[in-house]
Amino acid sequence: MRFSFENNVLDGTLRELTRGGVPVPLQPQVFDLLLYLVAQRGRVVSKDDLISQIWADRIISDSALNSRINAARKAIRDDGATQRLIKTIPRKGFRFVGEVREEAAAIVPAEAGPALPRVADRPAVAVLAFENMSGDPAQDYFGDGISEDILTALSKQRWFMVIARNSSFTYKGRAVHIGQIAEELGVRYVVEGSVRKSNNRVRITAQLNDAISGGHLWAERYDRELGDVFAVQDEITNAIAAAIEPQIHAAENFRAHSKTPASLDAWDLLMRALSHYWRVTPRDHETARTLLERAIGIDPSYGRALSLLAANHMFGAHLGWSELATVAPVAEAAALAAVRCDHEDAWAHVALGSVCFSTRRLADALSEFEQALGLNPNFSLAQGYYALALSYAGRPKDSFEAAQRAIRLSPRDPSLAIYHGIAGYARFTERRYDEAIALAREAIRHRGDLTGAYRVLAVSAGMTGDDMLAETALGELRRAQPGISLHWIATQLPWANDADRAHYLEGFRRAGLR
Repeated sequence: MRFSFENNVLDGTLRELTRGGVPVPLQPQVFDLLLYLVAQRGRVVSKDDLISQIWADRIISDSALNSRINAARKAIRDDGATQRLIKTIPRKGFRFVGEVREEAAAIVPAEAGPALPRVADRPAVAVLAFENMSGDPAQDYFGDGISEDILTALSKQRWFMVIARNSSFTYKGRAVHIGQIAEELGVRYVVEGSVRKSNNRVRITAQLNDAISGGHLWAERYDRELGDVFAVQDEITNAIAAAIEPQIHAAENFRAHSKTPASLDAWDLLMRALSHYWRVTPRDHETARTLLERAIGIDPSYGRALSLLAANHMFGAHLGWSELATVAPVAEAAALAAVRCDHEDAWAHVALGSVCFSTRRLADALSEFEQALGLNPNFSLAQGYYALALSYAGRPKDSFEAAQRAIRLSPRDPSLAIYHGIAGYARFTERRYDEAIALAREAIRHRGDLTGAYRVLAVSAGMTGDDMLAETALGELRRAQPGISLHWIATQLPWANDADRAHYLEGFRRAGLR
């Protein structure tokens, strides 16, 4: 069906919006929302209607819904103030109020091949009820509790949509092929597992499946003593939730790289950018920036891309790859826009916190990182950034503990080397140089080109008088950051205490930096 209104044509068959004959780029989810509002224009569409029809009963926040409504309005040259076409009915919902001409769309031949479930602009995940392998139905509660806690934890990630419990738990006790689940729930990924309790021990297995290909992406087994049931449940939930996110990112990045450049949408570009962001090199930093700018060009209100762009800019400035004065205003604008898009997105607060950190607003930085961790306690990157800000704020003990939490949360995290480096800097600040050297070496073992780790290694070796190690570390640092100098360190890094700055500079002087 084709719907014409004002100068717009909305074609449901071609899945295309045009204005004056020119295609208007839209994220798939925004297109679906707009099409639904236009098709249902004879009535008020409630929030529950939209969640059911557009999000398939997945858990979403009011801010996420409002951002999609705003994107739909923007696409058709409407806005929240005038509400010329999409009207908000207070406490009721939304209604399309424009004059519409309706006609049958041209028939487009279907492509050969099996039909796949419709996947929105970000992937969807279903967490099935964990199977009780104990042979005692009274133990079902434990597996259900693990599953529900994983579902709740994953829903805080915001990178992907999580199917609500009432839908995913309908498969409990039924032998259903994973492909059928994918088709019926419209998901790409399925988390399943089992629980076996025996006396005072429990074994929990979990695995992440690609529901479309049928392949296993990740699996793990956890054996624990059941001293405190709830503590064990919390520990395993956190471990599983933290492990799943990077696995989905890796799978989505692989999918994005299998597409031709011309067919990449905003999500694909974001996934490609994220893979470069994790690599932490000057070249990857620039590649990530370019990809994120392309994603934002497609969707200027794409909160995740805005968050990652801001964080990428600030990380580059912290590592000396870009000029802070040049990129800070751009990064701050992007981070603030990300928070406006979804103030409950932990990534948006991490992005804004990183801007505050690099621009010497340490109290604001700590506040933003704490908000991020309040929204998603399993967010290891937020823990790592929080640890870094704590060190520069003169709280090295707290910093070390936060860095250790980041390491425990996600032992396979792509930023694991960074967390070890931050822990090493905390120990340097406490003048525990041998521990700092050991942690810096562990960071370098994970990542042999990490600028921050070589900084810690150089200053710690300088303070211990290990001239050979200091010379080696400084040589590697100059390779990773050619412009490093005492002046750059003194003027670009955001210490709260002059004594901490002087201590760091003294370590570099002893290491041979001028």
